[in-house]
Parts: sequence; structure tokens; C-alpha cells
Amino acid sequence: MEANVISHEVWESIKAAATSLRSVQLSDGSIPSALQAESIGVVHSLAAALEELVPLLPHDALYLNTCATDFRRWAATGFPTPDFYDSLVAFDPAGNRIHGVQHVVVLPMYTQNGSNDRFVEAIWCEVVWPEFIAELEVTFTNPLFVPMRFLDFTAGYDSNSAVLFPETVSMREVPTFTWGTIFADREAARFRAVTAAAAQITKIELPNDVQLLLADQNLAMETFIMWDLIHDRTHMRGELPFDPFMIKQRMPFFLYSLEELRCDLTAFRESVRLERELSQLIKRTKTQEMTLKHARLVQYAILFDRIFRFPLTGPRVRNYDGLGGQLLFAYLHQCHVIQWRDVQLSIDWERLAPMVVALSDQINHLYWAAIDRPKHVHWLAAYELFASYLSPHPASQWINREFPLAGSGKEWSNAVLDDEFPLSMFYEALAKKLTPVIASTRGIRA
Repeated sequence: MEANVISHEVWESIKAAATSLRSVQLSDGSIPSALQAESIGVVHSLAAALEELVPLLPHDALYLNTCATDFRRWAATGFPTPDFYDSLVAFDPAGNRIHGVQHVVVLPMYTQNGSNDRFVEAIWCEVVWPEFIAELEVTFTNPLFVPMRFLDFTAGYDSNSAVLFPETVSMREVPTFTWGTIFADREAARFRAVTAAAAQITKIELPNDVQLLLADQNLAMETFIMWDLIHDRTHMRGELPFDPFMIKQRMPFFLYSLEELRCDLTAFRESVRLERELSQLIKRTKTQEMTLKHARLVQYAILFDRIFRFPLTGPRVRNYDGLGGQLLFAYLHQCHVIQWRDVQLSIDWERLAPMVVALSDQINHLYWAAIDRPKHVHWLAAYELFASYLSPHPASQWINREFPLAGSGKEWSNAVLDDEFPLSMFYEALAKKLTPVIASTRGIRA
């Protein structure tokens, strides 16, 4: 990584100003009239600090100057619900994907997996773009993908949030999105902490590659970047009978789960393919060696993050990421790839990859078949896939279709229980020891 180009004095003044504004904002981002007088000076100080960064971050000059203007306009108009459309459009991190390039992002936003409040957040971050990722992206084209690591942040990111997406910003209209940021350092750090604890609890014997992954933060971070690169682009590729992001659609939450799992399993199978193809080369370049190394590690990362952290993270209210992890574990257990015997977990490593790819095939076939099906028929088929490996709640209306089949999509969705597929006894026992570890990773810094 490059040395920090920003003095801590400048950053601390920006962070302090953002923190001060956060303390007086209402949930929609506005500031009540009684507290506006003290905020005007804070805003002008913040705007001046942003302009001071221009010579230090010339690649962000347009954004920094526009952001300073938006802050001054916000104050001049009486601190209504913030509108930082102009700032957002001016910010273009995807146009400068160079390893070590730094950004200071100051915008009113909510934080995914953090808070719904549209508060001012300040993030000091750095692009992570290793050479092998740059070469891989030529094949797995994803021009909007910008992996970064935290250098510092305000309170909104002292949470489980590990992303920065344009749609979270408070603005007057929604522009065409041109980038999306994953904080791979946080993803890697919490993976290492949770997987290490889970391995100890379940007494699983980890391969040497996994032990190296858990011991090396930078290696884990690069592995997550490769995983996320392929996952992210998969949302818009494949046999897609519907908008994969479910924008403005009301669907049962297990369909979101299926889509996220489909993308993860695609990253898994592509990593299997890359590992096979690159290992057969007699001579490999330096970047091909790096890709081969990380292709194997991506498979381990997807497996362990999905079966350990995902099912036990967050509440059991329509937890679609958790459900995907439950499905993967149950499928592998019922295929005898995962065994839980004598209070110890074991994995048949030789059969793991082909069986995970087989589950990916099942999901892909479901999507392919859905193109010729009515929406509700696809919903039922997706439910049956989950129910073939996971036991629905005893009170489920879906398992026996005890809801109006002639009803609306809303009625169908409402009939799905918040915890339609409860945790198994294995996960209930694991949760007692692993949940505190997962909770401790909130706001984790690498």
C-alpha cells in the first residue's frame, strides 16, 4: 500500500465535523431549526477542509469541490433533507482503479447492515487492486467494481457494513450507477476471526492452505476481492427470468437467498475451473501463479463463510444470507461431503468441489426453467428446492400451500414466515459458542 498522502490533522478535522453534524441530524438527514446555528460554522469548516484535499487527491478534485459546494448549499437552504446528487455524480472511483489510490468520501447516507439513518459519514479509504486482479478482470469484466480497504471512518461504519453503494446516498433523484465499493479488508478480517473460532469449536482439521488464509490478512483480503469480483458480475449474467436485484419487487425472501447463493456458487465453480486450467499449464506467468493460488482459496472462503458466519449472523427475520448458508450446509451434509460425528466436523475434500458445482447446476437449471413458467410457479419451485434439504417451520403455510393460491404476490409473500426455515439443532448448538465471536466482529478493523 502507498503511504498516506493526507495528514492526520486534515482528516481529523473532517471526521470531527462529520461527527458533529451526525449528532444533530434527524433520521432523514435534516437538522432541526433549533440546532442549525451551531451547524453553519461546522459545515463551512468541513467544506474548506474538503477543498484543502484537492491538491493532495487531484483525481478527486471535481468531487471534492462539488461536495464542498453541496455542503454550503445545504446550510444556506436551512438544512433540509440533504441532496448530494451532484457530489455523487462527480465521484468516480471506478475510473481510477490503481492500487493504493486513496479517497476521502464525505456524504449523507445510510449504511447497509448498519443504520437506516441518512447521516453524514466520512470515510478515508484506499483502493486495493493487485496485478492479478487487474488481469483477471479482463476476463471477468466488471468495470463498476472497486475493492477498497478502510483507513478510518465515522460511527456509521462502526457496524457490520462492508460496502459503499451509490444508492445509499441522500439525493434528489437516482442517477445511473457507475461504481460499487466492497471493503475487502473488513470481510477478510471477520472471516478470519469467525472461521478460526468455528474450526476450534467443531474440531475440524483444516488443510494447510486454509491455515495460511486464516493467518494472513492480506492474503485473505485478496481472496475476498477475487470472490467479490466474480460474485458481483454474476448478478447480471446467466439464465435470468427476472431482475436479479429484485428492484421494486416484492418477493419471498428465500428468492433473494437463492440469488445470492447462485452468485457465490458461480464464483466457486469459476474458481474450480481456473484452478484446473492453470494447474495444467507447463509454464505460468507471475500473475497466473497468483490467480491459481487464490482460485483454491476462494473455494475455501466461500465454503467456510457460508456455512459458519452467514447462518448465525443477524436476526432470524427473513435472513436471506443466513438461509443460503443453511442450504449449502444441509446439502453437503446430505450428500455425505460434510459429516458431524463424535462431536467433530469433517469434510470430504476430494468430493467437495464437484458436489458444490452440482448444487450450482441445480440452481442454474431452476433459473433456466423459470423462463417458461409463471412467476408464482417459479416461486413454488424455488421453495421446493429449499424444502428438499431444509425442514420448514411446523407452522409453515407454504409447505402444504395453505394460503390463497389465487391471491396476489403480496399475499403469497406475507404467508412466508419470518423464520420459514429455522436453524437446525447443529446450528442452535454452534450458535451458543460462535455467536459472541460473530458479534465481536462488528466494526472490525484489519
